[in-house]
Formats: sequence, structure tokens, C-alpha cells
Amino acid sequence: MGKLNIKLLKDICTAFGAPGFEHEIRNLVIKEVEPLVDELTVDNMGNIHTVKRAKKNPEGKKVMVAAHMDEIGFIVTHIDDHGFVRFHTLGGFDPKTLTAQRVVIHGKEDIMGVMGCKPIHVMTPEERNKMPKNKDYFIDCGMEADRVKELIQVGNPITREREFIEMGECVNCKSIDNRVSVFVLLETLKNLKSVPYDVYGIFTVQEEVGLRGAQVAAHQINPDFGFGLDTTIAYDLPGAQAHEQITSLGKGAAIKIMDASAISDYRMVDFLKKVADEHKIPWQPEILTAGGTDTAAVQKTGKNGAISGAISIPTRYLHQVIEMANKKDIQASIDLLTKALQSLDDFDWGF
Repeated sequence: MGKLNIKLLKDICTAFGAPGFEHEIRNLVIKEVEPLVDELTVDNMGNIHTVKRAKKNPEGKKVMVAAHMDEIGFIVTHIDDHGFVRFHTLGGFDPKTLTAQRVVIHGKEDIMGVMGCKPIHVMTPEERNKMPKNKDYFIDCGMEADRVKELIQVGNPITREREFIEMGECVNCKSIDNRVSVFVLLETLKNLKSVPYDVYGIFTVQEEVGLRGAQVAAHQINPDFGFGLDTTIAYDLPGAQAHEQITSLGKGAAIKIMDASAISDYRMVDFLKKVADEHKIPWQPEILTAGGTDTAAVQKTGKNGAISGAISIPTRYLHQVIEMANKKDIQASIDLLTKALQSLDDFDWGF
């Protein structure tokens, strides 16, 4: 197993980038990826388009790999007369995970805030037994209302605050989804010395609110082959039945068979399994019946459609601030994507 660049992974995971406000993570990615590729542009949506050209590509085939840069977050909707901030979610949240969390409001300055709600001591018995809702929370910045209103406006993005740590064989942080895939794509582009077809490595925006960036990019590129890169659920936890686990940490890269938005092309699934087995890369199958990724946009948005599949990184506690991935699975994902992109022309893609 190669040694992961933990510092780079940490920088990527802790950068800010709510959907529609990806400028900080985008600038970081551009700095890292520019020396690795033949071409780099940014489209009107904010997607980063990179191209690694094949030395010979008489058929002109194109391969698109999509990893989204955005993280789930919030947007300011109201500031009351006491300086408390109300918000709307950007992406999917389990409301109970908001309790006792710190956030950063990106106003004129980056302002730290805490998620507040009604104290349990003053709740009625009925309230104590009810699941919280997003609307039950507000953000307390610890400032007088006038100062809050001076620094923060309606429409400012909000991201979650949590440090990156290593835990045993794992890494743990907010926004492992999907910054770990941004890292996987960067490391893969470093590995690619030659490819049979032009590889379009696309760092997409606004995936968490509807695969929006990937749709625009795939429409423009019209790829022949498509790869989604994203996290997937690892429900290998106490109480989970074997059929509920989806994936498990430490058992390798996940090869997506389907999710709620895409059924992977069976040829791509067979190809990825073949590549993994030939190179002794650990892998596991993934069927995710709820939730979707950029894979769907890559597969169906180009004019001709694309032979598409996905490599997923198993992750515990998705859409929380303690998302956890295993370093061995991250490395397996880099290895599998690298070998797959280098050998696309060695497979019979006929029906």
C-alpha cells in the first residue's frame, strides 16, 4: 500500500465549500491539479475541468471522472433582533446531528457560531420524546445583535467546523463526503503517465443539491466512458444486519452496482472487477438503495450517454461531522481508478 499524503487530505477535508460557494476548495484544487494535467479550465458553474491527453487516440474517445467539491452546509435566512441566526439547509441533514455543533458563517469575516436549541431542562415531556427538526435550531454567534448584523447578511453560506484527525487505521473529519474523492482523483492524476483515451478529470459543484455541476460538465464533454467518485455508506456497526451493511471499512474500494439515481453499466462493473482482481486490489460490491451521486449525471447527460460506473469509498457516519474512512480503502480506490483508466482499451465493450 502506498503512503497517503495525509497533509493534503487534511487540507482538502477542512477547506470550506458549501454548495454554490465552492471558491475556497476550488482554489486549493486548482493549485494542486494544475501541474498534473495538460489543460485546465473553470466553467460558468464553477466546475474545474482538467484534461489528461492520450498520446494516441484515433477514435477520439473521452473518459469523464467526476468528484464533487461541495459539502453539505447551510445558508443564512434571517437574523433576529437578538442576533440569533436562522438558516436553511444546503443538502441532506439528519436534524439530531446538529445538536451541540460548531459552525462557521462566511460573512464579511468568518464568524464562529454554535447550533442552539431549547434546553432539555425546560422542555415538556412531549417535547423531550419528539425527534428534533431543522427549524428547532438557531445559530448563536456570541455577539450583540448590531455586530452580528454588521458582519453577516441573509444569503451568507455556513459550513460545519470540525478538525481532521487520524484514528487507528482511519481518518475522521467533517466533509470526508466528498473531499476524500477529490483527494483520490488528485492522486490518480499524479499516477497517470499515459492513458489510452483522453481523461477529463472534473471537480464538480453543487452535487449535494441535485448533481447540478456534473450535469453541466457531462453535457459539455459528452463522454464515452464515465466514472463517479463518491463516498458510500458503511453500516458495519453494532446492531446492523448483514444485509443492511452496504459496505464495510477496511474491505477495499466499493464497485457500485447501483444507487437510487443510477444503475451502473454491467460492462463497467465487470471491467472494474476484472481490473481489481488482476492487480490484487481489494474491492467490495455496493448496492445503495437510497441516495445518488454524480454517476447518474455522467451516465445520462451527454448527448450519446456514457458507459458508466463508480468507485465508492466506504464511510461511516455519513452527513455527520465525524465521518470516518479507512486509509486502506482510500488507497485501494486510488489504485483501482489508476489501473482502470490505464487499461480501458484492453476490454471488450460490446453488448
